[in-house]
Amino acid sequence: MERYEEIEKSITTSYRKLIWAKFVKAIQDFDMIQDGDKIAVCISGGKDSMLLAKCFQEIKKHRKKNFELSFISMNPGYNEINKQKVISNANILNIPLIMFETPIFDSVERIEDHPCYICARMRRGYLYEKAKELGCNKIALGHHFDDVIETILMGMLYGAQVQTMMPKVRSTSHPGMELIRPLYYVKEESIISWKNKNNLEFIQCACKITEKSHTTDDVGSKREEIKRLIKDLKKVYDNVDMNIFKSVQNVNLDTIISYRKKDEFHHFLDDYNNKEEVL
Repeated sequence: MERYEEIEKSITTSYRKLIWAKFVKAIQDFDMIQDGDKIAVCISGGKDSMLLAKCFQEIKKHRKKNFELSFISMNPGYNEINKQKVISNANILNIPLIMFETPIFDSVERIEDHPCYICARMRRGYLYEKAKELGCNKIALGHHFDDVIETILMGMLYGAQVQTMMPKVRSTSHPGMELIRPLYYVKEESIISWKNKNNLEFIQCACKITEKSHTTDDVGSKREEIKRLIKDLKKVYDNVDMNIFKSVQNVNLDTIISYRKKDEFHHFLDDYNNKEEVL
């Protein structure tokens, strides 16, 4: 058995409950794949996106839906070592990678305010364009459960708003395109365990800015702060991460002071006098 076959097998055997079942459940719960889809699986070179690619290859074998896959990797300006590491891992995992070049790192390096946010926006735009060029109608990203709950807390603590990272969303800048996140239920610790069990080494952020900067003002550093906060909270109550996740699924609008839906702003006083008093 080839090494990539052993790695594939581990997803549906050793990690059937922790990874495979949760991957399938997210796709089913949020109706992520339809017949006729052509999905661009976006591979950054990290553990999450590489696992996502393998899960897609596995579910494709089951043929429950008629869809096509393209595996795209955008090189934003990695140094040669990191670039070759991405290519090498794709070969080890038997992923037919389509890599394309972009000048993102060079462009973002000159930006002082919110470079991580600008970088993320630019990456997304290039991925959509490449996917569209390949005839795809969807892009799949490797965001996982921890990314979701970190986004919820970051919005509350740093952005003064309640929001979450959605499991799928239609692109407003690229009509006809949709973004899906099939690892939505998969915890990062499970991905790390899968990586270590299979003796795999992936690139980290590989960003020129974070390599040079040690400030705590960028989005990446704020996310690290939230990671540590959640880790500390879990020492007190182990299910705190799941409760954060469920909190945005159990929103009671009758107890919300105000909220916005698209361009409409709603306040609890709008119809307060028309409601019966509740003691």
